Amino acid sequence: MRWPILSCATTRTAAALATVAALAAGTAAAAPAPTTAPSPERGHHRPAPSWPQNLIDRSPDLVQPKALTVDRSLGTRRAAQEVRLAQQLYTFWNTGQQRYLDAAISPQFRDNTLPSGRPQGPAGPLFASKNFRVAVPDLTCELSDVLVAGDRITARLVFRGHFTGTFDGVRGRGQAVEFNAIDIQHVGTDRIVEDWHIEDNQALLAQLGIHG
Repeated sequence: MRWPILSCATTRTAAALATVAALAAGTAAAAPAPTTAPSPERGHHRPAPSWPQNLIDRSPDLVQPKALTVDRSLGTRRAAQEVRLAQQLYTFWNTGQQRYLDAAISPQFRDNTLPSGRPQGPAGPLFASKNFRVAVPDLTCELSDVLVAGDRITARLVFRGHFTGTFDGVRGRGQAVEFNAIDIQHVGTDRIVEDWHIEDNQALLAQLGIHG
């Protein structure tokens, strides 16, 4: 039995992983957050966030990207749309709540790196999340890096939690779980239509105490 959230890299992700390498090397730097403004008592106001920080949806229920890089040629409206789709999708992974998934992906969504045993289409992420949370009920998803270029969103994620449930007949002892993942999302007219993803399976299985 394979962990339902996991997959292996395919050759179809090779070109996009060059972008990931740039992120890891620090060549795709995020714009810094605005500095603290002078106090209101002195008659000053906090300045409006600059690009690309002004694209982030600050709704308290949505995950906030730790770092964000966006192609300016997209224009503000399209860029903000793609950033918000990323926030909605990874809020789903952070909470397990289906409404965020429904808002982020198309009914025609396709997983191009579909793990064995996971259904294709929108049912796949929901299936994976539910099964993952059987083993790690307190799962969280940190949106560490987001790179938006054209109709592609590349995200570096950090999943964390504690193995207090069961996986493949193994009962957790409450040990901490932390592993990385890279996603590439293709955005259509208004929602995500397909993706490619890889996860650090080796680190995860070692933390779960499962080998082979």
